[in-house]
Amino acid sequence: MKSTAAHDERIAKMSFASVYPHYIAKVEKKGKTKEELIQVIEWLTGFNETKLQELIDSKATFETFFDQATLHPNATLIKGVICGYRVEEIENPLTQKVRYLDKLVDELAKGKKMDSILRKEK
Repeated sequence: MKSTAAHDERIAKMSFASVYPHYIAKVEKKGKTKEELIQVIEWLTGFNETKLQELIDSKATFETFFDQATLHPNATLIKGVICGYRVEEIENPLTQKVRYLDKLVDELAKGKKMDSILRKEK
């Protein structure tokens, strides 16, 4: 499935603050904690809880969010399908980063072990 320019633009302008409560609800509904979610986000972006809260308070868009992030070097090891897209094949770099985050949240909610979610070189 190929994303369109309009789809990529919509994702770029979406605020992280509007999506974050859904991430929390998704993982908590499956018995995981907000702290585990923050751990996953910190692994991917380098943002600690304080920085994450600053970005939420400022209603940062995903574009701003990932502009300020330091993506983990092993993020490219994130593979699979999320929202109908194979993350490793997404051409738009920002959309791919957002889908990386979605994929990690999904894996946490599905009960994957943290060692598996936080990819390590083999």
